[in-house]
Formats: sequence, structure tokens, C-alpha cells
Amino acid sequence: MKNANCLVNKNYRIADIDERVYGSFIEHMGRAVYTGIYEPDHQEADEQGFRKDVIQAINELNVPIVRYPGGNFLSGYDWKDGIGPKEERPVRLDYAWFSIEDNSFGIDEFADWSKKAKTEGMIAVNLGTGTPAEAGQLIEYCNIEKGTHWSDLRRKNGHEEPHNFKVWCLGNEMDGPWQTCQLTAEDYGKKAKETAKILKWVDPDIELVACGSSSKEMPTFPEWDLTVLDHTYEYVDFISLHRYYEYNGDVQNFLAAHYDLNEFIQTIRAAADYVKAKHRGTKDIYLSLDEWNVWYNSQMDTKRWQHAPAIAEDVYTLLDALVVGGLLCTIVNNADRVRMACLAQLVNALAPIHTAPNGEVLKHTTYYPFQQVSNYGRGDVYKNLVVCDDVETERFGKIPELQSLTTFDADKGELAFFVLNTNQTEDIKLDLDLKEFGQLKMIDHEVLVGDDMFAVNSFENPQNVVPEKVNLVETIGTEFAIELPKLSWHMVRFSVQ
Repeated sequence: MKNANCLVNKNYRIADIDERVYGSFIEHMGRAVYTGIYEPDHQEADEQGFRKDVIQAINELNVPIVRYPGGNFLSGYDWKDGIGPKEERPVRLDYAWFSIEDNSFGIDEFADWSKKAKTEGMIAVNLGTGTPAEAGQLIEYCNIEKGTHWSDLRRKNGHEEPHNFKVWCLGNEMDGPWQTCQLTAEDYGKKAKETAKILKWVDPDIELVACGSSSKEMPTFPEWDLTVLDHTYEYVDFISLHRYYEYNGDVQNFLAAHYDLNEFIQTIRAAADYVKAKHRGTKDIYLSLDEWNVWYNSQMDTKRWQHAPAIAEDVYTLLDALVVGGLLCTIVNNADRVRMACLAQLVNALAPIHTAPNGEVLKHTTYYPFQQVSNYGRGDVYKNLVVCDDVETERFGKIPELQSLTTFDADKGELAFFVLNTNQTEDIKLDLDLKEFGQLKMIDHEVLVGDDMFAVNSFENPQNVVPEKVNLVETIGTEFAIELPKLSWHMVRFSVQ
């Protein structure tokens, strides 16, 4: 067994953690909405058609914010189609996913569902086919109490109190040729600026997210981000980042996804800081990683013009779960600038939660690292000083074989340590030095590991890949030895004595 060391010093505090880094995403894509969170004929549906079993699984993830309604769907969507009596709502073609949208679930249903799911909405406005004026009408409908056309229409539609959404996204991936009404950086920057002005005139208390590059592989990256922020710096609070990963046969490269994500974050951070300096600004532009996940482009070619076809219903492996754990470490370790993030998506479409129509709920392997970090990675995040060997990757060269995260919740008196061992052949004994935090008691150690890195969960065997609890030795101290089997993900929790 190899040896490694980790020291966590209280003087190396990175930031307080904005809980919104544990957000997620619901788009009108595939079965995310219909037979996902909304299925009126299901035996577990409540009086509004929301699946209570799905809400329970989401509540266990402790998701504080959910982006809605898209995504690519957004750029061809008219939000007014989804309000009013359901029998009067139009049926439309969805250009993004070549589906039929019956609009039986819209902004009012989302507002009601989000309350039951114990989350807040991150609302995106259509800047593809949509206009700044229509975006202003939507926020008026949602956030103004009464006395105007759109606010009174909301009240007529059964919602007397405003929805009061406080985070708004200015479009989605507008640099992508796959987008309905793709824009250049110049054209989008101007349109986003004028939309931002209207939205903040209607509600000055909101936060706005400008649309960043949809991928660092885009030929316009990172000039797109510089141009967009040049137009919108005075009006927005965040720039968005989107990043997906998939296994293509090279395990070590795939496990290094966290390293790639960190490089991406640092580039966008530098771009935002450059624009701040150029404008002689005083405010930092924060980062909203509002789409991230492992995504295999499977089940994308469905028969056109169906209602809620199965799209991107990835079945995740143990290896995928390990990668998600590493990505979570990177996200939270950048909490000084990454203040929001959304696991894309939440249900069925490339999601940790899977449903069977008229059937049960399944938790994929990726559900568990997200659940652990979301629930226990709260408070402040600290820099880990790790001494370990490197692993060789074809894409990135040599990188550390351990990826880790330490958070401390002073209110609860609890410290959480998360670590991923990417070594494919050797176990590691990690000596963890926490003496800066005083006397601690280890209260929990869970490990995600297995002999088959491609093992999955299924409706027939839903517990095939789940975290295992390690038997604890009753110890109070400041230094702890943790055994890390090869290819394993760990959550270790301590309480202050």
C-alpha cells in the first residue's frame, strides 16, 4: 500500500460556500418534465400531477436552486404558451429536441413544484426567438405583486402572490449553431445588455447571468466571453460555463476530468477579471457553472415529433460516479468565484434520478456523490495541502493521483473530507492532519468502490452500486489514517469535540 499525506490549515480558507453550487436543472427535454417530475396519472402523483416519489428523491439531494425551462429548448419557447387553462394551451413543435410540447407544464406549475421540492428557481429567458420586451413581460408576470396587465393575469391564473424568482439567465448557449437563432458575440452582447436593463428595471433585487461560451472547444472561445462581458459588465452578476465529460476508452483521462474543469474555470475567471480591469470596475463577475455532468450522447436520435420521447437517458456506471465526485471537488474548491452550479439534469435526461412511466424511481450511481457533497459540503471550504504521487495521463501529462475537498460547518461543528483515489492499481494510506481544527471525532466514513468499474444500478438491482459504511474505530484526535482502495470515492465526517 502506498502512502500520501494531507494537511488542512485553517489559515488557508478559500471561501464560504454559496449553497447554490449544489443546484440542478430541469429542461423540457425528453422525459425530464413529462413522466419525470410531472405525471398526473401516476399513483404517486399529488393533486397537481407532481410525482411525490420523485420529489422525495430530490429532497434527499438537498438542491437549493433549479434552472428552468432550458437549455436548448429555451431558444424557441414562448413562455405565454404555458399559462392559463390547460385545455386552452397550444401544442407546439420544439425545435431543440424535435419533440411535441403540449405546454401542460409551464412557469406557474414550475413555481408550485419548486416549493414542494424545497428549491428556488433560476429562470432563463428566451433570447433566440424571444425579445427583450417578452423577457420583461415574463418577470412582470412572475415578480410584480399586482396592478399591471401581466401581474394581474398571474393572479387570474390562480397565483395571487408573486413567484419572486431572484436569479435570471439571459438566454442559453447563444454561440452554438445548434441553437434556435444563434447570435454572434456582438449581437448577443447587445441583446443581453438591453434585456438586462429591462429585467433590473422591473426588479432591481434580481441577479443576472450572462451567457458564456457553450464549450471551450468552440472556435470563438474565450473571445466570446470577453465580448459579451464587455457589453454587459455593468448589468450582470454572473457569466455562465457549461462542461460535459464522457468515457471514450481511456480511464485515466476520464478520471482527470476534474483537472480539465479547473483549467476551464481559471480561464473564464481570468476573462472576467480582464473585463473588470478594462472597465475600471469594482465588482467581480462570479461564475455560474449552470450545466455540468457526465453525458453520453446516447438515445439522441429518436423519431421526430413525439411527446416526451426518451432522450439522453444515460445509465451511469461506478466509474461515472467517481468522475462526478472529482468534479464536485473542483467546483467547491473554486467557491470563491463559482457561486452557482447546476448538475444537468435532475430527472431522466442525463440525470442521477430515473423514473419508469407509471413505475418506480431509480437512483443512478452518480446520485450518491452529489448527495454526499450537497448535504455535508457546507460552511467554508479550505485548501488541502496534499503530498501524493502523480498518475500519467495522455491528455494532461502528470497530475496528482488524489483529488480532495475539505469543508467546515462552524454552526454544526462538523468537518467533511472528500477524496477520490484515481490510481487504477494501488491502494493508498492517507495520513490526514486536521490539528488546526482541534480535537475531532470521526463520525462517518462512506466509500464508493467495487470490483467492476462499469457496474450500474437498475430497476432490477437498484442497490448494486451504493456507498458502503466503513466500520469506525472509536477515536478522538487530530490526525487520522484513512485507507483508500484503488479507484474509490470517500466521504469522511468529523465532529468537533
